Amino acid sequence: MDSIQDGENVTFGFIEIVYVNEDEIVKVNQDHLGRDYITDIITFTYSSEDDEFNALDGTDIDGTIYMCAPRIIEQSKELNVSVKQEFKRIFIHGLLHLCGYDDNTYELKKVMTSKENAYLSE
Repeated sequence: MDSIQDGENVTFGFIEIVYVNEDEIVKVNQDHLGRDYITDIITFTYSSEDDEFNALDGTDIDGTIYMCAPRIIEQSKELNVSVKQEFKRIFIHGLLHLCGYDDNTYELKKVMTSKENAYLSE
């Protein structure tokens, strides 16, 4: 986390990680995002709507990261990487979401993937 804090010029405060199964990640996705599918991660920040990034006003970034362990394990096989490596990548991905990055377009996803790879290599 330190390298991400330094690289993104942010400070993480309370970060809750919740490991869930496929049924639970779908429920979180439906309840909070109106989506009906399995995903590897869902991230919620506790910043106020007035703060684009908590760190800009000197406060810590707080949030919850829901990680779907079965999906991450499946992805590790699909990507031919170790389970540990894929969990690290998904965790970094969640922290980047908390920093304000999004991946809802091809270009934004490229930026996030590039940052994930850089932080993974550290």
